[in-house]
Amino acid sequence: MAGFRALARDVRNPRRHITARRTSLRKCLERFAPYGHRATWHHLCSRAGIALEDRHPEPALLITALEELEEARALWLAYEADFAARRRQEKHHGIRQPSAVDDWHLHTWGGNHIMPCESPSAHPDDRLAEVLRRLILAMESGPASTCPVCTQDRLTWHDNLGRYPWEGPMCGTCGIVVPAPVLTPEALAAARHTRSGRAPKSGHSAASTSATASARPHRRYATV
Repeated sequence: MAGFRALARDVRNPRRHITARRTSLRKCLERFAPYGHRATWHHLCSRAGIALEDRHPEPALLITALEELEEARALWLAYEADFAARRRQEKHHGIRQPSAVDDWHLHTWGGNHIMPCESPSAHPDDRLAEVLRRLILAMESGPASTCPVCTQDRLTWHDNLGRYPWEGPMCGTCGIVVPAPVLTPEALAAARHTRSGRAPKSGHSAASTSATASARPHRRYATV
């Protein structure tokens, strides 16, 4: 199976048919898709000016989309390298248990479904790398009460998402499923209240959400 870099070379190869180059770009999303495959594809096409079902897009537009994806991937892999180095240091000093943010990050290793979007057409408008920078800053800054991408507080809890995270707060403004560890317990409780239409039960906090998630099967992604 070809890796991301080999597929990127295929996208750039002028000797290949344009439909094959387009297919290679879509296959890149099997290796790195921050919003999930369909939403990331929709995002790249929208920003590059490619019609979603155009099988013969202009080669320059494919390169534009690829470059945005490569920029975001390079940023995320650099963050993951720093993460891995920090965890080695922590383990060396006897800190074996990862934090809530670290545990979440392990499920998204490699860059798949970092901020999944349930609707393929509802995703942040900004460049992928900029959105990831905001998320990384939020993870490094500690929990907040708003979406780390658009800073809005229109959060609604969604169940049965079909993949990790199995449930979580979705931003009604930019469309991402916000990683629970970057939100305060109060923000998480407010999101659950929006879903259920009633106040959350006493003691129902981010900790209980983590316990529920831990009961689900864990998925690990390798860096490619």
